Formats: sequence, C-alpha cells, structure tokens
Amino acid sequence: MSNTAMLEIRHYSKSYGGGKKAADDVSLTVESGDIYGFIGHNGAGKSTTIRAVVGVLDFTEGEIFIDGHSVKEEPMACKRVTAYIPDNPDLYENLTGIQYLNFVADIFALDASERETRIRKYGDIFEITGDLGDLIGAYSHGMKQKLAIISALIHKPKLLVLDEPFVGLDPKATFTLKEIMHEMCAEGTAIFFSTHVLDVAEKLCNKVAIIKRGKIIASGTMEELTEGHSLEEAFLEADSGE
Repeated sequence: MSNTAMLEIRHYSKSYGGGKKAADDVSLTVESGDIYGFIGHNGAGKSTTIRAVVGVLDFTEGEIFIDGHSVKEEPMACKRVTAYIPDNPDLYENLTGIQYLNFVADIFALDASERETRIRKYGDIFEITGDLGDLIGAYSHGMKQKLAIISALIHKPKLLVLDEPFVGLDPKATFTLKEIMHEMCAEGTAIFFSTHVLDVAEKLCNKVAIIKRGKIIASGTMEELTEGHSLEEAFLEADSGE
C-alpha cells in the first residue's frame, strides 16, 4: 500500500435483508491532502460505505484500511487517527457544549493547553464560544452541527470523514468549514465526504467517485471526470449510462 494512502476501500460490499446490496464491490483510495467527494442520489450507498469506514457498521465482504491499519482487525488504531461527522449528529444532550468537547479531548488524550487553544480557536471561528456553557439539548440543529465539527477537529485527525457536512449549516458556517477543509488538506489531512450538492463538490474536491445503486460508476480526479464539462453534466451522463 502507498505510504500516502490514508483510506483504502477494497471490494467492500454490504447486503441487507432480501439480498439487496446497499454497497456492491466498492473500491477507492483517498490519499493525504485529498478532498475526495463521494456523490450519488439519496439511497445510493454513500452512508452505508461511510459508516463501514468509521467502524459504525460491521461488514464481512472486502477490506477497509485507514493509515495502513485494518478497520476490522485494528479498530482502535483506525479510530485514533480518524474523525467522523455524521449527517445528523447525535450528541449527549445533558452535557454542556464545553463538557462534551472536554470529553472528546479526554478520549484523544489532549493536554490542557492543546484543548484550550483549539476549542477557543474553533469556537470563535464558528461563533459558538459564548454558547459552550449551555446544555446541548438547548442547541439548534445548526449549533449541534457546529459542535460536532469542532469535536472532530480538535484532535487534528489524519482522516476526516463527513456525511453530508453542509446540510443544516448557515452560509457563513458553510464557507468557514470549506476554508478549514482546504487548510487541513494543505497540512496533509485526507478528507472523504459524501454530498449530493454537486456544485459544492466541484469547487471543493480534487477527486470524486459517483455511486449508483451501491456500485461506483465513475471515479478519478475532477479533471478526468469532467473533461471541460461541469460535474453536474458528468454526473448526469454517468447516471444515464448505467
């Protein structure tokens, strides 16, 4: 495996009841510094694949490696270098925002100065520092999303996995998250995220895979996939060609 491959999915498949495959022989590689878009219709298999990558969903067919470690055989080694932001963050509503962030910082063994600096930095950037003393149960959906993002960033993951990250964010927070994603990639982080918002993927990603009915129907660099067309046109062409 290449030293720069932060995420490698090899022939991953997942079947649910009735033998229907939610993911069918999915293979892709996300390298350090990539912003890799995973695009497809709702129900195409994006979340099923992402949940297997981050260890939420068991699987028997195929292999997934994070930073050279097997998700199945070495889950803790994978989790240490990964951060995951689900499409609908399920946070501990009886904690305050700052209690939750300190809980995450404890899990990743961040020292006091590191956590304080990063919580302050991202809290200020996302404009929720003043709300961190409030119970999460009182937060709006957008504030919960921002808190989930901050919790994912404070331990400086090597692999950041996001499922529809821009849903529920206001335009300013969306812009801020895109800027942070670019900064992280410049520092060598690999980012893998699902979206069905094609113009966002086109502006943000250097690589992309299109999934339909569980199968990857096109993948490569943005230039290879678009060839002078928009990503929307490339997506519609790939989608109609199946």
